[in-house]
Amino acid sequence: MRFMLLVKADKNSEAGVLPDEKLLTDMGKYNDELVKAGVLLAGEGLQPSSKGARVKFSGSKRTVTDGPFSETKELIAGFWLIQVKSKEEAIEWVKRAPNPFPGTESEIEIRQVFEAEDFGPEFTPELREEEERQRAAMAKKR
Repeated sequence: MRFMLLVKADKNSEAGVLPDEKLLTDMGKYNDELVKAGVLLAGEGLQPSSKGARVKFSGSKRTVTDGPFSETKELIAGFWLIQVKSKEEAIEWVKRAPNPFPGTESEIEIRQVFEAEDFGPEFTPELREEEERQRAAMAKKR
């Protein structure tokens, strides 16, 4: 099972305040634990929403809105993508993570990633083959 661990933004991350050396060291150690356990697939911090954009879809119309975005508690400051056996194991890994914003209250949201079998018969053999080709092409680019 794959899980996306979403680090919720705060006013400092949205202001572009970078982590200090201690937090970078602590996060590096935590990432090493994830790597050594063989569960880390990806993990990155994200630039503030002021450097981002949103695209709103309404039928065939697309509307682009540049950041920053006002609801800080709804924004994401970073993520990990892990592969573990259960949601409980994902929770245990998150509980071991350093506080992303030391000295304040932080939140990491845990969301399971859809797998091919979750889509049932609508995900036809042809669609599965197409996805496998895409994943193979992505792997070659790395």
